[in-house]
Amino acid sequence: MLRCMLPNSVTEPDGSAVIRALSYNIRSMRDDEEALARVIRACAPDLVFVQEAPRFFRWRKHAARLAAKTDLVVLSGGATAAGPLLLCSLRAFVERTEDVLLPRTPGLHRRGFATAVVRFGAARVGVVSAHLSLDRAERAAQAGLLAQRAASLGAPHAIVAADVNETPGGPAYGRLTEGLRDCWTVSPWGGERTFPAAAPDRRIDALFASPGVEVLACGVPEGLPGVTPRDLHAATDHLPVLAALRLPAQAGV
Repeated sequence: MLRCMLPNSVTEPDGSAVIRALSYNIRSMRDDEEALARVIRACAPDLVFVQEAPRFFRWRKHAARLAAKTDLVVLSGGATAAGPLLLCSLRAFVERTEDVLLPRTPGLHRRGFATAVVRFGAARVGVVSAHLSLDRAERAAQAGLLAQRAASLGAPHAIVAADVNETPGGPAYGRLTEGLRDCWTVSPWGGERTFPAAAPDRRIDALFASPGVEVLACGVPEGLPGVTPRDLHAATDHLPVLAALRLPAQAGV
């Protein structure tokens, strides 16, 4: 259940920015696309970190359609990142983007990262969307690469979102939280468990932020106005994770 009001997005007088970031595994848009769009719109995100975006026939058209239905634009990723995708609002000023493919392990699905550096007001932030392996050893190695990639983006702040494919306490979570904070543990809000959507019994989806980011609230947006249980269950097989984050301004930006 919701414990407090979720802060709205705002740019503060000193250039610091409060943003909403949403992480969502959308199962290649194979479920109720209208329900998916309603959930995303109701969350009013500035950044959406998508996992399992469409990767095959006309995948760019599918990504563009989702962006249009949710009043967002495609930032980076999709098939060129093996599934992770980034969407953003027009509030974001985009400095650069890069899609990263990870080494392929024979017999396992190819993985990758969708990355970007963006500005909100006078705050610069590097962002990465990822979907880690089902294989325990490969997943741990990918988590290390994910943490390194976030640190290498050259921005004062970093936000990472992932379908981690394991619960907190596992080796992948451990590698990610060596330099990043698990936003749910910092400021829990809403629901905790994310999978499966119809009867969630584990938290395998998460948002992480670098130490300079102030986590105001983070969790599954159950009870948020406009987000209904029916839509959450129909949209995809994961529940989304929504965070309100404050990004301090940097001089000279």
